[in-house]
Amino acid sequence: MEDAASLTALPAELVRDPGVNSIHELDAAIVACRACPRLVAWREQCAIEKRAAFRDEQYWGRPVPGFGPTDAPILVVGLAPAAHGANRTGRMFTGDRSGDVLFAALHTVGLATQPYATGIEDGLELIDTRLTSPVRCAPPENKPTPLERHTCAPFLARELDLLDAVRVVVALGAFGWQALFAALIDAGWSVPRPRPRFAHGATVTIGHPDGRELTVLGCFHVSQRNTFTGLLTPAKLEAVLEEAKTIAGLGTGTDTEGSETNDGEDIHSSGTADLRSAGGE
Repeated sequence: MEDAASLTALPAELVRDPGVNSIHELDAAIVACRACPRLVAWREQCAIEKRAAFRDEQYWGRPVPGFGPTDAPILVVGLAPAAHGANRTGRMFTGDRSGDVLFAALHTVGLATQPYATGIEDGLELIDTRLTSPVRCAPPENKPTPLERHTCAPFLARELDLLDAVRVVVALGAFGWQALFAALIDAGWSVPRPRPRFAHGATVTIGHPDGRELTVLGCFHVSQRNTFTGLLTPAKLEAVLEEAKTIAGLGTGTDTEGSETNDGEDIHSSGTADLRSAGGE
């Protein structure tokens, strides 16, 4: 059992732990985090009070780790879990309308095995793609404070460091874009100065001292405001994801029949379900 000091440790302290050398270990550290009092109180309040439509469900009510294969060449970076979405289901983008839009597009372009996501036992698997966010707890009004963003940032920086197969990152919205570049700097990437500005369709390619190259693509966030107003349409989202596939060397196509990566590992190799099955609940 964790002691009080480990539960309140800052993410920067947790990711420096010698034991955090894999995505699974990072996921476990994320789930155990209680560093931000306001976010802890809000996520747990939502899990107790619940939305009427989900009153019979048991909420996750904790920080949400990334979801998808650890050898994915494509990473999608969002904002933060929704109070009655991922904070309820325990899986990134799962259980809210923003996720409905994202998973439908991922399936259309061949990066997900089904076009919907309702919970961690729905059978969904991602293909060559991982989902993550710069803030891991659901914030009140979907607005984390600058201090909360800064406190949580080391988790994303460490995730980027451990995901050495990533070749392209799709940043959803200006917040995801800004948080991503801050994390890339922390992870040692050579980011231009001044930092590139966000725009839908923006493309920035950067390098790492170890020789890796990474392309960042900007995309409007899959929020209801953006999709209801038509600022982001399915076609626009799918076009960005298709570009990500091309850059990652995956080509085009929508074959979602396979459930294994090239090395034979299960394509859903990291996420809340693994932590629950390992006794992390």
